[in-house]
Amino acid sequence: MTSAPGSARTGPAATPSPGPSNHSSPVRPHRRRWGRTARWSGWLYVLPAMLMYAVFVLRPLALTFQYSFYDWNGIGVARWAGLDNYLTVVTDSDLLKIISNAFILIIFFSLIPVALGLLVASLVRRITAGPFGTAVRTILFLPQVIPLVAAGIAWSWLLSSNGLVNQVLRAVGLGGLARAWLGDFNTALPAVGVIGAWVLLGLCTILMVTGMSKIDPALYEAARIDGAGPVREFFAVTLPSLRHEIGVCLTVTVIAALASFDIVYISTSGGPGLQTTVPGLEIYRLAFSQRQVGLASALAVVLMLLVLACVLPIQRLTREGKE
Repeated sequence: MTSAPGSARTGPAATPSPGPSNHSSPVRPHRRRWGRTARWSGWLYVLPAMLMYAVFVLRPLALTFQYSFYDWNGIGVARWAGLDNYLTVVTDSDLLKIISNAFILIIFFSLIPVALGLLVASLVRRITAGPFGTAVRTILFLPQVIPLVAAGIAWSWLLSSNGLVNQVLRAVGLGGLARAWLGDFNTALPAVGVIGAWVLLGLCTILMVTGMSKIDPALYEAARIDGAGPVREFFAVTLPSLRHEIGVCLTVTVIAALASFDIVYISTSGGPGLQTTVPGLEIYRLAFSQRQVGLASALAVVLMLLVLACVLPIQRLTREGKE
């Protein structure tokens, strides 16, 4: 029986063309809403830390910058001073000497610990794998564990007129060199620098040892095959491979030198005279003893700019080395 023209054609039913599912449209907005919620919940997790940072770091920083433009004793009515406080910082001979003391301390706090740290790390690199290496690392890092106040008191005893250093000098027949190292105008600042170098040497050494442990031993073997001795091996392999660690050490130690306070306050209180006074100690005196909050704030802002001017180039060189 033939089908009539125009009638429905028998056979397998035609499959409909694939199209968008009826359930896909509600799912995608739900996923987008979930993604937005997840992002906002992430910000909620860091919100307490951000609030603490804003309250205890950003707000005091902004207030310090504001106070630096005023003549204020911390209690009465503040008087607008403009740039007078900054002009005093850059023209007053005593303040300039105080700033120069901080830069002199960079030699002791930064350059000496980094140089000695490289040397000591090179010497102990081969013994750090065994149990004796653990003891060496612990001893080297011990000054970082000791509170700086305790370290300052201990070194004050050692460097006093009848301290251990002078006793040793007299015992070996060098009594003419004995002196009150922290009370002499010529030796007070270097003596404070020695204390800072002792404190920071362990940190630099541990960082260098850690960096050396990550250097591929094949590089040393290739250098020896090429006939490199220990000195050339150090400058050709070790030193370039420690660029990042050296940058970290320089950054930490330069900040410690420019922002030093506790060691100086405990050991010498800035004396004799202004020989060991540093910006951090002078800021404290100006603000809380002499009630010159505006001048202290200006000096603090200048100190912050000096720290940034010293640290940012180090960070840039380190970043270029990593790239």
